[in-house]
Amino acid sequence: MERGVIELNDDQVRQREAFRSFVNTRVAPFADDYDREERLPRALIEETAKQGYLGAVLPEEHGGGGMSMLVYGLLNEEIARGCSSLRSLLTVHGMVAHVVLKWGSKDLRARWLPRLATGEKIAAFALTEPDVGSDARAIETSAVASSNSYVLNGRKRWITFGQIADVFLVFAQCEGRPTALLVERNTPGLSIEPITGMLGVRASMLAELRFENCRVPRENIVGREGFGFSHVASMALDLGRYTVAWGCVGIGQACLEASLNYAGERRQFGAFLKDHQLVRRMLTGMITNVKAARLLCLHAGYLKDRGATEAIMETSVAKYFASTMATKVASDAVQIHGARGCSSESSVQRYLRDAKIMEIIEGSTQMQEILIAEHGYQGEYGGR
Repeated sequence: MERGVIELNDDQVRQREAFRSFVNTRVAPFADDYDREERLPRALIEETAKQGYLGAVLPEEHGGGGMSMLVYGLLNEEIARGCSSLRSLLTVHGMVAHVVLKWGSKDLRARWLPRLATGEKIAAFALTEPDVGSDARAIETSAVASSNSYVLNGRKRWITFGQIADVFLVFAQCEGRPTALLVERNTPGLSIEPITGMLGVRASMLAELRFENCRVPRENIVGREGFGFSHVASMALDLGRYTVAWGCVGIGQACLEASLNYAGERRQFGAFLKDHQLVRRMLTGMITNVKAARLLCLHAGYLKDRGATEAIMETSVAKYFASTMATKVASDAVQIHGARGCSSESSVQRYLRDAKIMEIIEGSTQMQEILIAEHGYQGEYGGR
């Protein structure tokens, strides 16, 4: 196994500071409002695109930022520190752009990548269905091939930014072969129903998609028939897990900063909270776990930039640890804040709700446990 990176170089530090400045001024002060309103304003999405963040994973030749995976991780941490819903937009939009770059035809790349890079068009990832979640190979949406199109029938649910996306990467069964197709929003037969009232990441504008004899041009296939899960979805989900892992570090960092500030201002029994031993214990755990999760993410990013084969498994390890860390750290942050932490007066209640979602999306905690244990059993971590 390759050794990872511990310290950032000067350019990476500079880029992280630019991300942090954007979040501090344009995102974090308004994130609680976005949560209450259950939507992101169009102006924020446009400004995020203008910064080049929506096209960060795409190469410059397609209008993207050509950002390294490690720096892209730093971006996702900072965005999530301010607003996990905005980070979710980077995730799903980036997942679609990433696989179109890898598996799309020359025509699809020429048509979509420049527009995805600039944010002119917003993309969403449509895999989950009402009766299909972790067992993604069991998708029920069907695609029947005809002479010049595929006819889609079925439903997709919990689709992040489905309310506003211009194009969807949709996964369907084509004669038993999982297949990925790009479906434009205005395609006849596609209807979109908003989903509200979620526990966390409330501004991510979820939707249910319904396909009723929805005709999609054959040239909109990404990869080929049968490649939908083994190549397209697996590649997208690996990137998604990576961004979610970094996003969990951002949530943890936000909880830590809020807790340190509050513990240094709030007095109980004649002393600041930070001077009570049991509170110090919680703060110590938060500091340590956030640092540990960040190091796992840095290691995964380093391996991805090197093209190392173990990058996929190390990403799963990072996602598993960081997501469970975020839930624990957010819970402690609410505890430190007391009644205030349970009210809309404090952002830590939002962090806790958002953190729980991170344990479910892009492969649940239990799915990661199965994968990591199986990988270890096969020998990389000393098993036989």
